[in-house]
Amino acid sequence: MHKNSKGECGVTDPDQQQQMQQLEAKIHAAKKRTAPKPRVDEHYSQANLAWRMVIELVAGLGIGFGIGYGLDVLFGTLPIFMVLFVMLGLAAGVKTMLRSAKEIQEKQLAEQAAIDTPPTGGKDEGA
Repeated sequence: MHKNSKGECGVTDPDQQQQMQQLEAKIHAAKKRTAPKPRVDEHYSQANLAWRMVIELVAGLGIGFGIGYGLDVLFGTLPIFMVLFVMLGLAAGVKTMLRSAKEIQEKQLAEQAAIDTPPTGGKDEGA
C-alpha cells in the first residue's frame, strides 16, 4: 500500500483491489439492509392512532355508564349514579386520550430529532 497526496491509502496489488471491492460491496449491502424503509403505511398508522383515541373515549363512557346503571339498579335510585358516572367516564376517557396524544407527539418528536441530528462519526479529525 502507498499513500497518495491526500494521505489516503491506495491499493496497488490486484488481489488487494479485488478484496477491497468485495469488502465495499459487503459494506454497501449491510448499509442497505439497515437503512430505514420509507413510510408507505403512514396514513394507516395515523388512522390507527385516531381509532385508538376514539375507542379510549368510548370505553370510558361505556364503563361509566355500566357502573352508574348498575348502582342505580342496585339502590333503586333515579338515574343519578348513571349521569354521575357517565360524566366521570367522559373525563377519564378525555384524560386517557390526551395522554395518548402526548405519547404519540413525544414519539414523533424523537423520530424527527433522530432524523435531523447528523450522526457523529468515530473519525479522528485531529490526526
